[in-house]
Formats: sequence, C-alpha cells, structure tokens
Amino acid sequence: MQIGRATFRRLPARNDEMMDAQPYAVAAATVFDGSMAHSNSAVLIEEGCIQWLGRRADVPRHVPIHDLPSGCWLAPGFIDLQVNGGGDVLFNEDPTPAGIAQIVAAHRRFGTTALLPTLISNTHEKMVTALQVVQQLPANFGVLGIHFEGPFLSREKCGVHDPAQLRRPTDADLRLLVSPRPGATLVTLAPEEVPEGFIAELVRAGVRVSLGHSMATYVETKKALAEGLTGCTHLFNAMRPLASREPGPIAAVLETANAWFGMIADGVHVDPAMLRLALRGTARPMLVTDAMPPVGGRRQSFLLDGDPVEVRDATCLRWDGRLAGSALDMASAVRNCVRLLDVPLTAALRYASREPATFLGLGDRFGALASGYQADMVAFAPENVRVIATWVAGKCVVAG
Repeated sequence: MQIGRATFRRLPARNDEMMDAQPYAVAAATVFDGSMAHSNSAVLIEEGCIQWLGRRADVPRHVPIHDLPSGCWLAPGFIDLQVNGGGDVLFNEDPTPAGIAQIVAAHRRFGTTALLPTLISNTHEKMVTALQVVQQLPANFGVLGIHFEGPFLSREKCGVHDPAQLRRPTDADLRLLVSPRPGATLVTLAPEEVPEGFIAELVRAGVRVSLGHSMATYVETKKALAEGLTGCTHLFNAMRPLASREPGPIAAVLETANAWFGMIADGVHVDPAMLRLALRGTARPMLVTDAMPPVGGRRQSFLLDGDPVEVRDATCLRWDGRLAGSALDMASAVRNCVRLLDVPLTAALRYASREPATFLGLGDRFGALASGYQADMVAFAPENVRVIATWVAGKCVVAG
C-alpha cells in the first residue's frame, strides 16, 4: 500500500496570540492513542492540547478537519531520551539555544516531538552551562529537560567517553544535580563509581537515575535499584556482560518490573537476538537513538573530544573502529523494532512514546493521545514508518 503526500494548511505560528484559538481536528485511517488503535478516528485539538479522541464522523460540524492521506497512522510523537546531537550539531560542542534548536529541528523530521539533549562526560563547568541553557528554553520547545551521561562512569567501560573527564561526584556536582528546576533531569552513572547514598539523594530530588558505562555486579545493581535507580542506558552496551556466575546489571535490570531500559535498535549496537531476549524480561523497554550530529544533517563526519568520527554503513565509528553514538533516528528505530525484533507496530510505538514519558514521570502529559495531553503527534505511513507530518503542542512543525 503506497500512501501519497499530505497537504496541510499551515497552522499559526507558535508566538501568535491567536495560536490554537480555534479548535481543529486531525483525522486518520488509524489513530494509535498510546495504548490501542482506533479506526477512522480523529483527535480534536485546542490551545495546543488534545480535547477529545473519537470517530471522525462525530467531530462537530463547525470544527475544521485535516484529513491525513488514505491508510495513514496518527500516533503520539516520539520521545528520545538520549540525543547527543543532530543537524550537524553536537550538544557538547554547542550548548546554546541556537545549537539545541538545530538539534531539535533535525529530529522533528523523524517524528521526535520531545527529547533530552545529552551531555557526554564533561567538566563541572560545562555541566553548569548546559543546564543553564536548557533552563532558558521556552515552553513547548520540544525539550523536556537534560540528560547527563556521565561523568560518574567506569573507566573500564567508558566507550568513547574521554577517560580524562571521568570522576567521582563532588559536593558541587551533587548540589548542581539536586537543585530545584523545571523539566526532567536524567543522570547516567555507574553505581560502583558513586558514594553510598548518592543515588538515593538524587532520587529524593526528583532526578531519574540510570545505570550505564558500568562494571557493577548483580549485587551492586540490586542495591542501586533499591536506592531508587530505575533506568538502564543503552542496554548491553558499555556494561558488564551477562555471565553464568556473575549475571551483572543486565539480569538485575531485566528482572525488575519497575525499571526501564533503553534500546538502540539499529542492528549494530546490539544483535537483534539479544534485544528479543531482553523483551522477554519484566523490565520496560524504551527506544533511544544515541544520535550524533549526522542525524538530519549534511555532513558525514564530526569531532568528538578532538577525535574524528565518520558515518560508515549508517554507523558512527571513531578512527579506531569504536562505536561513537549512532546515526539512527526514531522513525528508523520504530521500523527496525518491528522488522528486527518481531514486535507489533503498536508495541514499537509505545516504546518510542508512552514508555519514555512514563519513565520521566511525565506520563500524565506526554506520550499519549488523550484528553488533557499536549498535542504532540506524528503521522506516518505504516508500512515503512515514513514520517508525513509532526506536530508539537498542536502546531504542525513538519509537513511532507
């Protein structure tokens, strides 16, 4: 089934006081609300939020309807919790409003309506700068907060993180991370590299804590989970491997029902068979990209801590052959999840929206098409997850 290109009336600009003053509806052959699919349905949007979801035939006559092409799906916008860059910008190198705007715009082309700019292990001063910039961004910008991937990581499992930047947390680091702020804060750390009680202090302040780049044992991971750690960053990558007599963090996380794990479903970072195995556990999966500057950009190379990284066979590789993030976008991740992991499209969509929103504690506003939720949506062709349109807070920001 081939789906034609959509034609949309351009919605008012975000800064227009009349933005969304009049309700409108978007109708599709299938509307996935985050839990279940509805045929021949529509969502009614007003003031950037979803007011109603129901049959297209029941949309009030006075409400204009934007009909998607025949066969098209409408779903919650994708939420990516690990975005190092995009649009030829690396967050580490350009932690500015303009840099983030370029990253956000690049990922919107692939259905991502909200993300966490991710700072790869760096100095305390760079962490302060990155956090201040994120806090200055306007509402409905598509940034839900910030992700600090490191620097409290294992040197043995540092991957392409600069070993010179890795350290144990200081009092200044703790004060920075627990300071009150709007938006979400996600910290990836190695539990064995932080003091006892550090994870609990972060969690008490509302920080989401994820294990990553770690040589933690099974027992150490279970202790961290008891302190409040609830995430696992790019499962299988840069962590103690699963072994018969030391199951390590992988087993500890996968058997924990209230834990989430990120999957880089590009067919390269992790063999699909391993991710299929992970999906049989009780932990909750999320799709992430670990995206680097080439996603949505024009250049196929960039520098990471002064080291050249090139995209070869759709994979970001450092000069020494090490993986350095990915060239993956969320639409491709959803498509790969269906094709490589043999999961239903509805499950893949949930991994890309509902689960990350819930993990961040934002599941009451994001990740679903339901009354009261922000109207972040993606329209796509179901056979190949080709994005046709993307909406953020009710505004059509990408129209194909």
